[in-house]
Amino acid sequence: MGGMAEGGSKSGGVRVTDPRVMRALAHPARIEILEYLNDTGAVVTATECAGMVGLSPSATSYHLRELAKYGLVEQAPSRGDGRERVWRSAGNGLRIDADLSQPGAEAASRTLIDLYLERDLTRVRNWFAHQSEEPAAWRDSSTLMGHRLLLTADELRALNEQVLELVSPYKLRERQSSAPEGARKVALTYMAFPESDA
Repeated sequence: MGGMAEGGSKSGGVRVTDPRVMRALAHPARIEILEYLNDTGAVVTATECAGMVGLSPSATSYHLRELAKYGLVEQAPSRGDGRERVWRSAGNGLRIDADLSQPGAEAASRTLIDLYLERDLTRVRNWFAHQSEEPAAWRDSSTLMGHRLLLTADELRALNEQVLELVSPYKLRERQSSAPEGARKVALTYMAFPESDA
């Protein structure tokens, strides 16, 4: 399977370079399943995933097999009598890193990134639509900010590393069993890229 979904970076994430893998992942249910498994480290059956994504167990089983085919999830050891397969993530994150020398890589990457961006926009819109129902402490501590910076490529790389170091202690997967009372899942979307001079 070399060059498709490549195993771990130092963070344990899966690096995706192959357009076939990107096209296989470019489905809302597959993204949701993979995100859940990466975020939590959970071991799940297709039936358990079905309730989460609103599909039938057979449809979800198909999606899990496709994700496994491309190295994004893997079959886990049975939890009991072995009548139903259980699945887990192949890493604890995902990095889309298109090999632009491959035919179709740019288009596949754009399609997948558009799905992720739309998912993040939906979360932001949901927050603003319902924030009046939230406690004041959560409204006051939440933010949507944008800054325009002036950086070299090396400075941007260093900034990205600093942000990753800052958020790492709070990642859901590592903290879910020891988080303080009152902790909630928080969506953090971070983007940093050079603007076009055109």
